[in-house]
Amino acid sequence: MEFIEPLIKILLINLILSGDNAVVIAMASRKLPEELKKKAILWGTVGAVGFRIIFTILVIYLLKLPFIHLIGGILLLVVAYKLLVDQNEDANIKVGSTLQDAIIIIIFADLLMSLDNVLAVVAASNSDIFLVILGIILSIPVILFASQLIMNLMERFTFIIYLGAALLAWTAGEMIIKEEVVHQFFVQNQLSESLFLALILLVIIAVGGFQRRYQGD
Repeated sequence: MEFIEPLIKILLINLILSGDNAVVIAMASRKLPEELKKKAILWGTVGAVGFRIIFTILVIYLLKLPFIHLIGGILLLVVAYKLLVDQNEDANIKVGSTLQDAIIIIIFADLLMSLDNVLAVVAASNSDIFLVILGIILSIPVILFASQLIMNLMERFTFIIYLGAALLAWTAGEMIIKEEVVHQFFVQNQLSESLFLALILLVIIAVGGFQRRYQGD
């Protein structure tokens, strides 16, 4: 169960956060002939996943430094908030005119867009490199097939966006609590970590939900 729970979290996070990556893949390869489009999607995704594994291992190493869990948790809270309030904008995504161009665009766009994904996966995996690599490898079919479906569902059913933001907010709270200074503060003052996690979740959902309604979603 200790292995299954974080793996399920990683898969859910990949489902929620890989939608934009799927859009990048589709946009970057859309002008290629059909036979080259499949190659661009395959090799672009494989290359992006390879670089993402390296990027994630680097993040795991950085998490050993002081206050990085706290910073990473705060950044992940921002991601959860942005998931609720941001509108998708695909107009600025470049289009590849050749197979090589499309692959390069897919790889580098994925790297630029994957910080939120990497932070969330590292937090959910408790910095277990095996789980991280397994989760990222399993994200390949997610990026290729499932993420576009999830994006469409998120557009139709708003509650899915709220569930995704709640998952990220909870994961961010767990990451913040792992910071030694924060953990000791809770222990010394006999404060409930579960109550803190619930409070973070409620604040993100309430503030993000209000902003979303204000924008007219």
